[in-house]
This record gives sequence, C-alpha cells and structure tokens, in this order.
Amino acid sequence: MESDDDLLDAYDAESMDDYYYSGGDSAAEDMVDDYAGIDDDDDADYGYACDEVVNDRAEKHYIVLEEADIRQRQEEEITHLSIVLSISKVDASILLRHYKWNVSHLHDEWFVDEERVRRTVGLLSGPAGWYQNAEELTCGICFDSFPVDRINAASCGHPFCVTCWRGYISTAINDGPGCLMLRCPDPSCNAAIGEDMVNTLAPDEDKEKYSRYFLRSYIEDKKKIKWCPAPGCEYAVEFDLSVSNYDVVCLCSYYFCWNCSEEAHRPVDCNTVAKWILKNSAESENMNWILANSKPCPKCKRPIEKNQGCMHMTCTPPCKFEFCWLCLGAWAEHGERTGGFYACNRYEAAKQEGVYDESERRREMAKNSLERYTHYYERWASNQSSRQKALADLQKMQNVNLEKLSERQKEPESQLKFIIEAWQQIVECRRVLKWTYAYGYYLPEHEHAKRQLFEYLQGEAEAGLERLHQCAEKELQAYLSDEDEPQADFQAFRSKLAGLTSITRTYFENLVRALENGLSDVNCQGACSTSTSSKKGKGGKGKSSTSKSGRSVRDVDDLNHWNCDRCTYANLENATACQMCHNDR
Repeated sequence: MESDDDLLDAYDAESMDDYYYSGGDSAAEDMVDDYAGIDDDDDADYGYACDEVVNDRAEKHYIVLEEADIRQRQEEEITHLSIVLSISKVDASILLRHYKWNVSHLHDEWFVDEERVRRTVGLLSGPAGWYQNAEELTCGICFDSFPVDRINAASCGHPFCVTCWRGYISTAINDGPGCLMLRCPDPSCNAAIGEDMVNTLAPDEDKEKYSRYFLRSYIEDKKKIKWCPAPGCEYAVEFDLSVSNYDVVCLCSYYFCWNCSEEAHRPVDCNTVAKWILKNSAESENMNWILANSKPCPKCKRPIEKNQGCMHMTCTPPCKFEFCWLCLGAWAEHGERTGGFYACNRYEAAKQEGVYDESERRREMAKNSLERYTHYYERWASNQSSRQKALADLQKMQNVNLEKLSERQKEPESQLKFIIEAWQQIVECRRVLKWTYAYGYYLPEHEHAKRQLFEYLQGEAEAGLERLHQCAEKELQAYLSDEDEPQADFQAFRSKLAGLTSITRTYFENLVRALENGLSDVNCQGACSTSTSSKKGKGGKGKSSTSKSGRSVRDVDDLNHWNCDRCTYANLENATACQMCHNDR
C-alpha cells in the first residue's frame, strides 16, 4: 500500500494510479466520476445505501407497513368480504380470523358448504325471541335474576348478566390472543363472540388489548408479512417471496433478514447463521476449554487448572488429594528419585510407551478446536463492536458535524453527502465483514482452493475498509477542528474519500458475490497459482473499476498486471485467462 502522503493530491494521475489500483489517468478519472454519478441500479446489489436508494430498493421486493396501513388493510378485507357474502362486518371479521385472513380459502369453503362453515365458526342465527317480553331473566353463571336490560346474549340466545359477561370477557382478554376466538360461556354452545360485544361490555383497557390482538393477528397469520424483530418496533414488513435476497431495512433503521428474523447477514446463509449463534451460546466451547486447559483430579474427578508453579497439585476441599500434574499419580510416591517438583520420570517413561497418547491427543484436539473458534469469534465480535461505533459516528455526523462542516467550508450540506455515504458504506461493510468470519469458520479445512480464494478476497476487502474507515474517522477531523483549512485541500479530501468509498464498495461486491456463489469460481489449479502470486495480488495494482455505463474496466498497470473482473485476482500481463477462476481476459 502506498503512503498516505501520496494520496493527498487526488487529481494527480500517478498518485491516483498507485493508490486506487487503476490502469492509468483515464481510469482514475472514471473512478471518481463513477462515484459522483453512480446510478441507483449500480448500488442496488450492495452497500448501505442512502435513504433514497433504500426506499427505491424497498419498493422492489418489500413494503414496510405502519399500524395505520395494517388497520386499513384489515378494514378493506372485512368490508369486501361482508359485501361478497352479504353478512355483517362483525361476522366477516370472525370468519377471517378463523381462516387466518386467507380470503381465497374462506371463499372455497363457504361456497361449497355455507352451513358447515357457519357451524364450525359459530355464526348462528339471531338470539331467540322468547325472552323479549319477559321482565326478568336468570343469569346462566351466577343464577341471579336480573331485569332484561341487564341481560346480554350472543347469537345463540343464552342469557348472562352484564357483570358476568364483563368478568368472562376480561379474563379471556388477559389470558392472551385466544380471546379472538371467544365462544359463548355456556359449555354446550359454540356461538362466537364478536368484537361488537367486546366493545359494548369490556372496559377501555381490555378493549385496547383486544384491539392490539386483533391487529397482530393479521400479521402473524400471514405468510408474506412479519413484524420487525427490533426491540420496541411496531412496523411490519410485507415481502415478495419470489426474491432471493432476504435483507430488508425497516423504517426504524433496523437491518434484518426476513427469512430467519436475525440481523441481516448477507452473504452468509441462514443455516450457517443459526449454527454460529447456537455455538456462541452453547456450552460446547466451555467443555473444550475445560478439556484443553485442565485435568481431572484422580480421586474426585473434579477438573483442575494449572496456571503456574510446580507439578505438585492439591485438590480443593473436601477432597484435598495430592497428586502429580503430569502422571496424575499420588504425590506420596514422588520425590527426588522421580524428578523432583518440576519433572516426572514416570510420565516421560510412560509417554514413550504410548500410555498417554489418547488423552494427550484429545487435549491437543480440544485445544486446537478452541483456538480456531476463538480466532474467528474474536474477529466476529471485533467487527460487531466496530460497526456499533461506526453507527454512533454516523449519527453524530448527520446530527452535529455535517452542519458544522458546512459552515466552515461554506458549502451546502447537499454537497457534503459523500461523507454520509462513506460512513454508511463503512457500517454496511463492517456487517458483511463480521459475517464472513462465521462463513470462514464453517468452510471445510480440506477445501484448500476455496479457502485461499476466500482469504484473499476477505483480506482485500478488509484492507480497503480499513483505509476508508481511517480516512473518514481521522482525516476528516482536521476539517472539523481547523477553521482556516484551504478549500483546495478539502477538495482533495473529497476526491480521496469518494474514491475510497467506491473502491471499497467494489471489493465487498466481489466478496459478497463470491460467497453467495459458494466460491464456485475457483478450482485446485487456480488455487495452486495463488500461493506463488498472491503476494503480488495483495500488493494491489490494477483493480477493476466500474464505468458509468456499468461496464468493467480492466487495465494493465505499471507493474504489468491486470485484474480479473470476476474475482479481482491480479494476473500477469501475458496471461489470457485468470489464473484463479479461469475467466477469459
């Protein structure tokens, strides 16, 4: 990587060529121009896009629904069904809840056998009229007599007093969403209790709960709609199931996978994410640590860790057994003749005979497994914390620093949008990079070719991200703290940051595309060549750039290399096909 001093002059053709891995003056200019005039379509496949791009993408394969939208849809479906079947809206809502808001299934059942559907759902004829002329009626629950105006009944006509009705409905509502399928209190009756009776008899608090259950039933019964899993969020997302990209952005700014409801994890599939999350929360790694770093007491079998000192071990009370750490024999049988406090002749002799081979092999395997898991988990967690910090910096930039920078540079905030886009790209790239470590953990060890390509692409993407993050975090501070910064220097910074954003996006697009394809572009022959030329590739010259028309630009740089537009591998000038993926030049 070239020094940062060479990057200050963004319009200098040679420095742009060295830093951005371009193929010449025109390529450098195209790269900056591409970023300034990038189309929404170029950004749609990847990147933490700005609000306009997010909204454009949302219209393509998912829609975020607010509470008002959900209630409007409910009302429209209820009204439409009421008109088609010539029934009341209350009966229509009971039918829709019973059939889980599946209108087509309801129509099929209704027009085949209406009476059977009515009996099943509990839509009976109006209440019997025999008590209409009575002055008093007996409640079927408390068996007290009440005036007719204090008696209520469902469509079945079973009379119950207002007090018992309220207690019955309130108890059902407090028990949960099952209140939406409430039936007559009479044990032998199947008559449904509609929303009209709930609104008439229940107190305001219970009516609000019932309304929330009714609203949520519409989302939870639909296969194409889910609630946003963010804590406290009340938006829902309707998804186009024909689309393979499950990443969605809620209006609350939470980015999640619609398929598994975990945080967005593209390019890693949902099964890998589920295994990784389970592994992080399971006790398996605790047992591996115990196996790798402790030995059981020969007497009570309690695991003991030795972190320093001699080989003389004493188990904790009440056991207090004294033994040798190496051979696990009683310490009373040890002394100067067996090697003293820091060695054990018995252990060495038994080890040569193969007595401890199996136990040592198990300990070594557990230790290697633990070290490998720790390697990937620490980097996974590190990128997660870096992403959280970048999110906080992004919010600070939007709410505080952007206005300050606009005043000092005497430019409108709309002209400083490239800074926000850079931070959004950092946030998204941190998310992708985090999940690539989960991908790498489950990548089979014996697939050396795929692993080499994966590590190469991951390393290139990570290096580009670190350069972008450093530029946005460190170099920007000079323009926030120094009021007299020359305008020309800021223009150079603008070009540099925009170029880094564009290049980093390209790196991560290549990484995402390769992982989603299962690293299918590599084979054993290409992997073998990587071992001899990957250093030159990582040295980074001749990266491909994307023109405004969307066509890939591959140029030969001053080190006589050209980059493959499929896997970004740096090939020698005389190569007619990529040595990594065999894509034609």
